[in-house]
Parts: sequence; structure tokens; C-alpha cells
Amino acid sequence: MSQSEKQSLPAGVLAAAGIVFGDIGTSPLYTLKECLSILPGSGASAIAVMGFLSLIFWALTLIVTLKYVCFVMRADHDGEGGVLTLMSLARRHVSAKVGHIVVLAGLIGGAFFYGDGIITPAISVLSAIEGIEVVSPELEKYVVPLAVVILTLLFMIQKHGTEKVSRVFGPVMFLWFITIGVLGVRGILLNPEVLQALSPTYAVTFLLTHKALSFAALGMVVLAVTGAEALYADMGHLGKKPIRLAWLLVAMPALVLNYFGQGALVIADAKALANPFFNLAPGWGQIPLIVLSTLATVIAAQSVISGVYTLTHQAIRQGFLPPMRIIFTSHTEAGQIYIPVVNWLLFAAVTVIVLAFRQSSALSSAYGIVVTGTMVITAGLAGVVALRNWRWPWPLAFLFLLCMWMIDLPLFAANLMKLLSGGWVPVLLALTMMALMLIWSTERNRLIRRLDSDQESLLALVRSLESNPPTRVDGTAIFLSRKEFEIPQALLHNLKHNRVLHRRVVLLHIRTVDTPRVYNQKRISIRPLSPSFWQVTAAYGWREVPSMKEILHLCGLEGFGCTVNEASFFTSHDTLVMKKRKGLARIRGGIFHFCQRNALRAHEQFSIPPNRVIELGGQREF
Repeated sequence: MSQSEKQSLPAGVLAAAGIVFGDIGTSPLYTLKECLSILPGSGASAIAVMGFLSLIFWALTLIVTLKYVCFVMRADHDGEGGVLTLMSLARRHVSAKVGHIVVLAGLIGGAFFYGDGIITPAISVLSAIEGIEVVSPELEKYVVPLAVVILTLLFMIQKHGTEKVSRVFGPVMFLWFITIGVLGVRGILLNPEVLQALSPTYAVTFLLTHKALSFAALGMVVLAVTGAEALYADMGHLGKKPIRLAWLLVAMPALVLNYFGQGALVIADAKALANPFFNLAPGWGQIPLIVLSTLATVIAAQSVISGVYTLTHQAIRQGFLPPMRIIFTSHTEAGQIYIPVVNWLLFAAVTVIVLAFRQSSALSSAYGIVVTGTMVITAGLAGVVALRNWRWPWPLAFLFLLCMWMIDLPLFAANLMKLLSGGWVPVLLALTMMALMLIWSTERNRLIRRLDSDQESLLALVRSLESNPPTRVDGTAIFLSRKEFEIPQALLHNLKHNRVLHRRVVLLHIRTVDTPRVYNQKRISIRPLSPSFWQVTAAYGWREVPSMKEILHLCGLEGFGCTVNEASFFTSHDTLVMKKRKGLARIRGGIFHFCQRNALRAHEQFSIPPNRVIELGGQREF
């Protein structure tokens, strides 16, 4: 590491504590309470508590530490992580048939994340506000209104960006982890024997002696590892080392201490079972702890919201969602974005969830299916990457996949039991998002495939226009095309109706490549087709945002000088007319038509000034 990297490492660890571990860091608020709630009667015997503590510890160790920190985080794509990143990596070295399966798995994983995005803010904020019931049970009626107010304020400030607020995320979460760790030590001192639950024998014994409850127990234990996917998804923002160090040195020790402190308190005082987290604090410290918990859960919710924005942006750039308005809220951090449509749809969904479930205990019965489903898919895609990209021998890759699935599949199966008790809500949202992504990508690809893209036809047209030119006018005309050798419809319409042609004509194709970023040296390809026609191809990664100003600047460096304010941009915007369709095909076509009508136009996507754009189009059947 360079000296600058060494100096920035502590800051990176602090940032990781705030940005990455908000979700999993606030899980002690409700996890052990919900685990013990499934026991029959009073049920919280010392053996049962020790069994749950052992299950939680080994879930954190095997899933978060071994699976994600040690293995999955190795599967980076130019430093980027996340399920869609893993999908793009996995399909690079497989056949087209397997590639379709990989893409489908990636889309399911992405859709599951949307389902997680409505549950996490709701359960996190509710569980923190419920702390006021410990101070005074009469305050219970204010829990839901306060949660709705906090969530409303949180979603309202999104348009202003989180650059300034995010600077305090790290210190606040670092204080949170220190606090819950100290509270955990305070609880452990009541019954130090609880540390024996670090042995896996307590977990195995609990599952064998509570066979009827074993699946339900696994379904609740998964609450402790929600947010594990964030370690991988946020890798591109912070890097591997800060995230790994923050987990191993800060987050995991604090979480383990707090869980074991709660367990020791419950064993010593059965009355603490109502809310073991807040009962860990002395009476004078409960109100400050409620305030700190609320701040921590707001940060956890913010992390999930930002993750939904990032996933949406990535899906748009990869062609799985229609282009929509994206606002960059920071001049220095490209990852800080705001998507108005997504923000208010997410707010509406989260608010409905809070009003419908009203308690974190009720929400816990709906939580886990989409989280464990994403884990299963991540493991499968990581196995493909290990076999095809890392060139592991297939027995080793299969063993690697089998070890991960031996943990993930039982957890997923256990959480399927929650389907009828509320788990259908995030699953329904996930299925809706997956259907939308599949409909948009398949219908869009079908349209693009029907476009003529023949190099000889394009060259023949250029030769014809050079030998028999229409009236030529001064200036540069840039025609945007959706395929490299497509004859733009805007060019044909301009020749047919205006009967003029500019002295310089550029056929510009902006394509998204299957990498996060493209270096500027490889971004632009310029090819002269004739003395007055040029073909320009600009390549962008799916983590980048195309900019016409940047494209023309790079063209200028290659000797083709032109600025945005000197050129006229011709774009095509066809009116789609649906052919006769029946049943589901008609519904699919209607959804695509609606999305296409409301999608951003080309000049809005590529930052072209509206007064430089001429939009031409016609009707096209689909």
C-alpha cells in the first residue's frame, strides 16, 4: 500500500462502519427478542437462550465472515460488487444458454433486493421507536405515528442529497458499535457462563432437542445476518480492505458482545425478555439509547435507500429498466444519486408496511425470504465465477458451492414458512420488479434486433449521398443511432422532409459494455466513412453516465473538433403501435408501451441541451 492509502485506511474503516453496517449493526434491536418469542410458554430457559446465541454467533461467522468477507468479496468486477455485478462476471465465460440462466438469476437477486428495501427501513425504525415502551408503556400509541414522521422526513431529504449528512454516518455508527459492545459486556458480567455458547455444540443440541421449532428458529436467526449483502454491494464505494477491517475489528465484536449480553440478562432476569436490548441499559441511559438507536436505524434505512438507487441506476444502464430521471447530489461522489420516481414509490411502500404491520414483531414474520433468496443466488453465481473466471478445478468449485448452499438453502427453506404470515409482501414486490425488468429487457431487445444494422447498406447510402447530394448547409449534424451500423431513422426523415444535409454528418452510437468503467483512451472510436460522413462509437461502462460534452471533448482530442453548442443533434423517437396480441402477450406489450412513453428521451439521457435537439420519428409496430 502507498503512504496515502495507509493514511486513508482509518477513515475508510470509519466510513465502512457508517455506510455498510447500518442494517446488520442495528439487528440486535430485535433479533434475540424475536428468536426467544417462538419458544412455547415462558420457554426462555438457559439452554434455549444459549442455543440461540450459538446459532447467531455461527451464522455471523459462517455467512458474513467466511462466505462474504473471505470468498464472495474476491469476486469483484473492476472493484465493483453486488448481485448484478456478479451476474455480469458470471456470464462472461459461459455459453449463451447458460448465460440466459445467469441473467435470470441475477435479475431475481436484484428483484429480491427491492423486496428487502421496503422491509428494512420499516422494521429498523419501528424497533428503535419501540424503546419508548420500556420507558413508559403508555407511550405505545405513539410508536407508529413517530415512525411514519421519521420515515417521511427521511424520504423528503433525499432530494437534497446525503453528502453532508453522510459525513456523520461513520462517527454515529462507530459510537453505536462502541455503545452496544459496552452494554453487552455489562450484561455478560451478570452471567459470564453465557460465553460457553461460542461452542457450536449448543447450536446443534438446541436444533436436535427442539425439532419441531428448528425451522422456525432458523427463520428467526437469519434476522442477525440481514445486511450481509451490503458488504459486497458497497465494495466499489469503499474498497475491500476497509470493509473487511471494519467488520472484523468493529462490527462483529460489538454485535457478538451485545447478543451475548442480552442472553446473559434474560437468563438472570426473565422480565427482561420483553425487550432485552433496551433493558441492558441502566434506567438513566435508556432515553439516550433510544435517541442513538433512532439515529442508527435512520442510517440503516438510508443505506438501504441508497442501495436501491444504485441498483436501479445499474439496471437502467444494463438495459433492464427504462431510463428515468437521475439527479447527482454530490459534486465529488459519483455514487450519491437521487431518483425521484423510485424514492416516492419506495416511501409509499414503506409507509403502507408500517401502517399494516404496526410492530417490529409482526414485521419479523415477513422478513427473511428475500434476504436468504439473495444469499442462495449469490452463492450460485459465485460458484460459476470460481469455476469459469478463476479457473478452479470443478471438484473444488462444486465443494465451495456445496458448502455455501448447505447453510443458505436450509435458511431459505425455513423462511419460506413465513410466506403466509406476511412474507408474501416483499416476495410480491420482488416478483413485480422481476417481471418489469424481464418485460422491458425482452421487448426492448426485440425492437433493437429488428433495426437494420448492415454495414454495406450504410456505406451504400453514404456513397449515394456523396455522389448525388441534397442541398448542403453549414454546421455539424449528429445523428444518434441505437446500433453501430444502423441507418438512423432521423437521418432518413430529415432527407425526406427537409431535403437538406449538413456539411459534416456524424453517426453516433453510444453503447454500454459489460464492465463497470471504460478508460478514456478506449472510450471513443472514430471512423471516416466519406469526406463528410463520420461514424463515432462511444463506449461506457454500466457504472458510468454518458455525457455528450465529454464525448465531443474526446473527439476533439482525436482531431475531430466540435462542441455541443456548435452541433445540431437529431434523435429518433418512434411512436409504438402494438400489433394484435392475446392474453399475457397483450399485457406485456401494454406494460412496455407505458414504460416507453414515460422513459427519458435521448437528449435527457446524454445531457444534450434541449435547444440543440431536433427530434424526428414515426410509427413502429412491436
